[in-house]
Amino acid sequence: MTKATLSSTEMSDLPVADPLLYALASRDSDVVALVRDALAADRASLAFHPIVTTDPVPQIAFHEGLIRLHDDAGRIIPAAHFMGLVEDTAMGREIDCVSLTHALRHLRRNPTLRLSINLSARSVADGEWRRILDGGLRDHASLGDRLIFEISETSAMMLPDVMIRFMAEMQPKGVAFALDGFGAGMTAFRHLKDFFFDLVKIDKGFVRGIDQNPDNQVLAEALITVAHHFEMFAIADGVETEEEAAFLRSIGVDCLQGYLYGVPRFTF
Repeated sequence: MTKATLSSTEMSDLPVADPLLYALASRDSDVVALVRDALAADRASLAFHPIVTTDPVPQIAFHEGLIRLHDDAGRIIPAAHFMGLVEDTAMGREIDCVSLTHALRHLRRNPTLRLSINLSARSVADGEWRRILDGGLRDHASLGDRLIFEISETSAMMLPDVMIRFMAEMQPKGVAFALDGFGAGMTAFRHLKDFFFDLVKIDKGFVRGIDQNPDNQVLAEALITVAHHFEMFAIADGVETEEEAAFLRSIGVDCLQGYLYGVPRFTF
C-alpha cells in the first residue's frame, strides 16, 4: 500500500512534511481554487509542532498549531504555495477563522494542551473572527490561559494601534502573544515597549548554523538580551542540529523549536 492510498487514520500518523504528499499536492496548478474548495468543504486540520524547554532532557512547553488544508483526495495543499496569494484577502481571513475554530476545539478537548496559532493583524478587525474568539472565551474562560497568538513583525507594524488595543483587551483574559520572526522584520526596538508581547521567536535566519557563524552568534545574543530586557521569553526557531541547540542554550535562549525536536504532526 502506498501513502497515497492510506486511510485517513493512517494518514494522521504521517509527518506533515512527507515529501510524497508535497509532490502530489504540488502537481495541481490552480492552488487558489484548491484552497477555496477545501475551505468550503471544511477540509482543514491543525498540525502540531512542539516548542521545548532548554532542560537537559527537553520538555514540551507548548505546541504551535499550523493550519493544514486538504484536497478532495486528502492530500495536503502546501501552505507555501498559497499563503502569499491569499493572506491579504477575504480568504486569508477565512483561514484565520478556521485556524482559531480548530485551536479552541483542541483546547476544550485537551485541558493540558497549550497552543499557539498564527494571526494576521487584519483578522483582529474581522467581525467573524472576533465572534469566534469572544464566543470561545466566553463559554470557556480558562482557555485564554492556554492560548497564544503568533504575529509577524510585518503584521504587527501594519496596524499597530489596532494590535495594541487588542493585546491590552486580551491580557486580562490570560491570552499570550508571541512576536514571530523577531529580528527580520520591521519592528524597531523602540516600539517593543508599546506592545504586550510575552514571547519572541528569533528568526530562523539567525539560528541556522549559528554554532559556526560568528555574525549570527552576536545578533542572536543581542536579540535575546533585548527580549529579556522587555521581560519576554526568547524562542529560537528553526533548530535542526544538536550543535545549534547547544550554542543557543549557552547564550540564554529560553525555548527551542525546530525539526531537531520533530516535524509537525496531526497528533501530539
